[in-house]
Amino acid sequence: MFDFNSNNTLLVIGYVWPEPNSSAAGRHMLSLLRLFKKHHWRVIFSTPAKKTEFMHDLSSENIESVEIKLNDVSFNEFVRELQPDAVLFDRFMMEEQFGWRVAQECPNAVRILDTEDLQFLRHARHTAFKQNKECEPAFYFNDIAYREISAIHRSDLSLIISSFEFELLQKQFHVPESQLLYLPFLLNDSEFNRKTKSWSERSHFVAIGNFRHAPNWDSVLYLKQLWPKIRQQLPTAELNIYGAYTPPKATALNDPSSGFNVCDRAEDAFEVIENARILLAPLRFGAGIKGKLLDAMITGTPSITTSIGAEGMYDGSDWPGAVEDGFESFVEQAVRLYRDEDSWLGCQDSAKKLLNTRYDYRPYEKALIAALDNILADVSVHRAKHFLGAMMRHQSMNSSEYMSRWIELKTQLNNLTSDTDEDA
Repeated sequence: MFDFNSNNTLLVIGYVWPEPNSSAAGRHMLSLLRLFKKHHWRVIFSTPAKKTEFMHDLSSENIESVEIKLNDVSFNEFVRELQPDAVLFDRFMMEEQFGWRVAQECPNAVRILDTEDLQFLRHARHTAFKQNKECEPAFYFNDIAYREISAIHRSDLSLIISSFEFELLQKQFHVPESQLLYLPFLLNDSEFNRKTKSWSERSHFVAIGNFRHAPNWDSVLYLKQLWPKIRQQLPTAELNIYGAYTPPKATALNDPSSGFNVCDRAEDAFEVIENARILLAPLRFGAGIKGKLLDAMITGTPSITTSIGAEGMYDGSDWPGAVEDGFESFVEQAVRLYRDEDSWLGCQDSAKKLLNTRYDYRPYEKALIAALDNILADVSVHRAKHFLGAMMRHQSMNSSEYMSRWIELKTQLNNLTSDTDEDA
């Protein structure tokens, strides 16, 4: 039996450098890296993305970092020498780009796909929203779905953050459960035991989310419509909107005279959420589970959101706030909970119960360890059970490889031409 608690190597191929203070995806990635470090793995994070001023200092966690190139044979040389025991791809695009190279150079390495949220589902819902239609299953069958679900089949194990998406992949797309693992956000003990401010110590409303994320930006635009109705009934209340990478179009909405404040990046998301009495998240499309709503539970802040916002985060009863899709009902619940201390305290109790029953990291950590332990014991046996995955690797990887090699050769020819011109 493979020993998970030993000095083995995990190579992570990231879509971007982790920014845990900028997005829920960045925070989730860091929690995964820490989980492997906790179990004594050597962890190497690599990405072709540019470094940013807000990226996490991985060296402080004893995590190595490496810059890699797209469509370049140097990655083959790097991974051939490294020979990792497992490779984790951050979203399907990284599996497409680097999966075939990993398969060539270290075929026995376990290939793990961290989906974050299902990109095709988010795309389908955005498309339906723009057409002012319900997102029927027909919208799921888009080009992104073909690519993403192929990557899931090619991977030995895919990490699925939402219980809704976990069921969708099995029922709608017939992905074997043995290739999937439900793994929501992994909270630590300090987040469970956080002491929070009382109702009387708080004031105003808060909204938060990375402005580069389309559902978050649409939420801000919707709040601009909702806020006058809320403000009319609560004339001294304010709405403070925080978000990483605030664009000019967002700052243009800033209107302190009406209490609609666009505040740019929050240095401490927990602090700004805890200072507020209510968190507003009127998300009209999207996928995955929402870090802001989990942060609201941790800080004891009731949240008003939509069915899309709360999807995959609870069992349909006792949401710590309110789930409302209608314009008027959303406003009504926001005002009611802001004024009613008893209801507000009841929401805090619901949040504590939900955190304890659904977000305790321990059972999910054990499940991940058990799944990887089983696959690592004999990866060939695991793959033999999934013929469709083998077929996908054979067909899809060939096309990805040939396209990548064509780009690589084109780049080499362009560089050669440039060097010749300079010599002339």
